[in-house]
Amino acid sequence: MKKIAIVLFNLGGPDAPTAVQPFLFNLFNDKAIIGAPQPIRWLIAKLISTRRAPIAREIYAELGGKSPLLENTEAQAKALEEMLGSAHPDRAFKCFIAMRYWHPMALETAAAVRDWGADDVVLLPLYPQFSSTTTGSSIEAWNKAAAKAGLVGDMWGICCYPENDGFIDAVTARLRLELSEVDPVGAVRVLFSAHGLPQKIVDGGDPYQWAVERTAAAVAARLDISALDWIVSYQSRVGPLEWIKPYTEDEIRRAGSEGKGLIVVPIAFVSEHSETLVELDIEYRALAEECGVPVYRRVGTVAEDSAFISGLSSLVGDALARTQGLMGPQGTRLCPSSCARCPISV
Repeated sequence: MKKIAIVLFNLGGPDAPTAVQPFLFNLFNDKAIIGAPQPIRWLIAKLISTRRAPIAREIYAELGGKSPLLENTEAQAKALEEMLGSAHPDRAFKCFIAMRYWHPMALETAAAVRDWGADDVVLLPLYPQFSSTTTGSSIEAWNKAAAKAGLVGDMWGICCYPENDGFIDAVTARLRLELSEVDPVGAVRVLFSAHGLPQKIVDGGDPYQWAVERTAAAVAARLDISALDWIVSYQSRVGPLEWIKPYTEDEIRRAGSEGKGLIVVPIAFVSEHSETLVELDIEYRALAEECGVPVYRRVGTVAEDSAFISGLSSLVGDALARTQGLMGPQGTRLCPSSCARCPISV
């Protein structure tokens, strides 16, 4: 029976208070995040991680001292492995996790894939919308790790899936449930909140913002509510640079000034972690109360929702039916030619 390894990419997170500073260092020492040459980047990463570690440790203290991202990703991996096994009984599937900035990282995962004896490898990011700072960085790190580990065999990669039916169905179902608790619907605004990026990265051709907006529009269209008031915003801004707008905190303040309730949808996150459980649920909720927002509700991430896992399974099936290499959904590029950082040429 042919053995297929599915490698799930995600950001990663510290697994103890002592891991917070090295996790942050790994993040800011990535050239996809800070483009300065070495050793300048190393010095910048050292400075930022040292300064931000106390604040970050306070954030993770709200979550028991560590990020829940690995455990949540492990649950998704198990669900996907089971669904793939049912859909393709003639093949053996095993899901592996490669985190970008904390363990398990690419090199240890590549070694595990090699030791399992995989015939083929499918690279599947848990970032629905491609960015050079997330999926792009993860794939570059994986390619180096795979070569170092001596991993051989065919490899396929999924670039992005911002409008994948399973993903959109899962988000839509959760949002519809929250909307059903609000009467009337016109009293609230749906705020599709995504992790932000510095504006200069998007101006340089990164397709992330374009893809996030496509996801939000697809969910809004599937709801088919003519009076739906919705907008995309961006959270988690740090540093002095201008980031893509509108900022989520500004949209919360605007809703308060208009007496509008909010239903917040974490549109670029597929599992719970600090940006949802602390930033959205605690910090932004407090801001909403301070600004007089009459209703503040937050939609849960898709997690192991069967529709989402089914969507991932279909992406794997499509990848296995095509030639090896990095590809978009159904093997085609989605974003416009202006998105020069898209890794898909056609």
